[in-house]
Amino acid sequence: MTEHTPPGRPDAAPQATVAVAAVTYDRHDELAQLLRSLAEQTAPIGIVALVDSGTKPATDVVDAATAAGGAIHYLRSEANLGGAGGFAFAILAAIASGAEWIWLMDDDGHPEDGRCLAELLEAALEHDLDIVSPLVAATSDPSRLSFNFRINGLLTNDRAVLESRGYLPDMVHFFNGALIRADVFSKIGLPDMKFFIRGDEVDFLARVRKAGLRYGTLATVAVRHPATWSEMKPIFGGFITPVIPDGDFKRFSYFRNRAYLARKYRNLRWFGADVIGFPYYFITQRDLTGLRAWFTAYSAGLRGTGFGPPPPS
Repeated sequence: MTEHTPPGRPDAAPQATVAVAAVTYDRHDELAQLLRSLAEQTAPIGIVALVDSGTKPATDVVDAATAAGGAIHYLRSEANLGGAGGFAFAILAAIASGAEWIWLMDDDGHPEDGRCLAELLEAALEHDLDIVSPLVAATSDPSRLSFNFRINGLLTNDRAVLESRGYLPDMVHFFNGALIRADVFSKIGLPDMKFFIRGDEVDFLARVRKAGLRYGTLATVAVRHPATWSEMKPIFGGFITPVIPDGDFKRFSYFRNRAYLARKYRNLRWFGADVIGFPYYFITQRDLTGLRAWFTAYSAGLRGTGFGPPPPS
């Protein structure tokens, strides 16, 4: 069991100190929306630790938000750290501010309304949680979720199905909107920058579970985030749903990281689904180039190789 609220430790009351850890990469309009939404929160935010790895610095957006009263700790990285490395950098900066809670935000998402943070804090107190996340609603259609949940063995992205349950124990989606006790990172570490993109959230959740931490999703609040429905390719009547990202590097990263995670956690269910699902999908699509690319990336992940940022264009 993990310890909760020892004597003298601040609890998860609405006045608890919160810092945001956010990452951005060349999405200036979306970043501006995120910073506006953070400024509208009814619960106070100490600082926004923002890591920018983009090709064009987002200084204009940050200056405008700061002029409007935002407390932004802008961290410019000339190296592309990916989502995993960017979050690790931002989380450390947020922890260094002395905050008790760290709220994770990607630049293409934003809280749906001003009560999001306050209600997450209240839920963390009520359910004695180390981690609590909101729903992640699709930007294009907020009645649906950007990522599927499995309820009673069935996958769904129908927001109403989740909202009707109110609180969902032992369910969480990283890293869009997850609110995490700062001491969690001392127990299980930071996101692993080796993954770069795709898979770091799966690895983080596996470590959360191994440590016996308490987590859940509050289905009455949400962040908006672009949906990934087009990447999902159900086969065998939806029994297996391979994810096929757009773009060669995203595909390589996802396939490599899937294999590495299956090996790291000795998860035969993941491995079995992958070695059946991905080849079946590419063969039925008559996409031998895609099949070869999958095999190259997946075999690299099984060997524990092929990590790093994308090659120079």
